[in-house]
Formats: sequence, C-alpha cells, structure tokens
Amino acid sequence: MNLIIQANHDIPADHLDQLLNLSLASRIEQIAPHAYRLRQSRPQDTVASFCYEHQLDYGFVREGQHLSDFGLVVMDMDSTLINIECIDEIADMQGLKPQVSAITEAAMRGQIDFAESLRRRVALLEGLDENALNRVYDERLQLNPGAKLMLAELKKHGIKTLLVSGGFTFFTERLKTRLNLDFAHGNTLEIINGKLTGQVLGDIVDAQTKANWLMHTRDELALQGEQVIAIGDGANDLKMMTQAAISIAYHAKPIVRSQASFAFNFVGLDGLINLYA
Repeated sequence: MNLIIQANHDIPADHLDQLLNLSLASRIEQIAPHAYRLRQSRPQDTVASFCYEHQLDYGFVREGQHLSDFGLVVMDMDSTLINIECIDEIADMQGLKPQVSAITEAAMRGQIDFAESLRRRVALLEGLDENALNRVYDERLQLNPGAKLMLAELKKHGIKTLLVSGGFTFFTERLKTRLNLDFAHGNTLEIINGKLTGQVLGDIVDAQTKANWLMHTRDELALQGEQVIAIGDGANDLKMMTQAAISIAYHAKPIVRSQASFAFNFVGLDGLINLYA
C-alpha cells in the first residue's frame, strides 16, 4: 500500500519523518505542494490518530491504482460539492433558518428519516417568493474548495460525473449546466403563481434513491462496481456510498467518516486527485 498524506498547509518535515516510521514506509515522494506519497506502507492505527492531531488527511491506497481506473464519480450537492445547505439559506429568507437548520442537522446525523425531515422543512417555506431561490444561487452558493480542479481532472480522464441530491432541481440543474456535469437528480419544489407551496413534487430523493441512481448510472455506462467513487457528508449519503468501491467522507458527520473508505477532514475536493496521482 501507499500512504497518501495531504493538508491545506505546509507539512513539516518532522511530521513526515514520524509518519514514515509509523507506517514502516520505504520512502517519501512529494506529489503536490501539500501532498506526499509514502511508498510501501503498512496500515497502522497510529497513523490515523497522528494525522488527526496534526490536521492532516491520509489514505492507504493500493499500489498501482490511478484515477484513470475509475469511470464514474457520484457526488452529493449540499455541503459536499457546494458550501451551503440550500434549504437552510432559502429558509433564511423567511427568517426561519434556525428552525430549518435544526431539522437539517438531525437528518444529517441520521436522527430523523430524511424524507420526513424534508417534508417538514419544505412546509415551513410555504408562501415564499420563488425569487428567493435565485438569490440563494446568486448570492450565497459557492463551490467547495478544490471542486473545479477535481472536476477538470475527472473530465481529463473521461470520468463521468453524477450529482445526486436530496436538495432541489432548481440548484442541481444549474450546477449541471455550469460545471458541465454528465447527470444530475434532485427534488422538485412545487411553485404556483411564483410562490412556493410548501410541497415537493413526485417521489423524494432519499438515501435509497441516491443509491439507486448510482447503480442505474453505473449500469447505463456499463461500468463495474470497482470503477465507482462516491462522495458525501451526511447520513443520507451512506447507502450510495456503500454501492461505490471507494467512498469519501467530505468534511462529514462522524457516522459518515466512520464508514467511508477515506475522510477529507481538512483538504478540499481536489484531495481526490492526490489519492490516485
């Protein structure tokens, strides 16, 4: 195995030396300004605790595995590809952000069924002018660090991208066009006479639906299971992440970090590039 160490800051030489000893690696190679590959490492529990203490992200990657080995990357939207929870910011336009955010957090931790939590949150938005959605997109929505670099590298290798979200098609479709993503799915807010009705149209994209879209897209592209990567941050992403060969918890809840192949606690989404450089 190779041990990949990366951070959003310079990594001191003595930290790398300690990791070399902890992982019993043969040598260190720099692969990016803040990323290193420790060759022929052996997985050790002590590496995880050392890295977390020093704000380093790590991953044990099979020797000879490269980004070009994959064919599909599936991403959550809110707090994964983008920096906000869209529904929380929409609620802020109504002065209801604390109430909605509390429900969002409970759902992300897996304490409330996602579909029920979404219905409860959307119901609070009844009567809101649809222009609020435009304002959230234009004024508050930003891509998370490293997103553009990651997507450019995926495109370079011909890897397809699927954005699948428990959020709303108002945002997923705009991001699909803006970022030239291959596929996107989300929930549709009902809007009548320019006002949100507080209802969601059709079946809700929940955890199982996300997993289903991953499998459907994988099969449509005639890919094998080992060619799929999934990236998410909340409990609603766990089912789709289990369907991928590689799962990445991006600045995620503890329940997601504990079940993912890798956790990016400090670096941006471009950390994916360094894992398989």
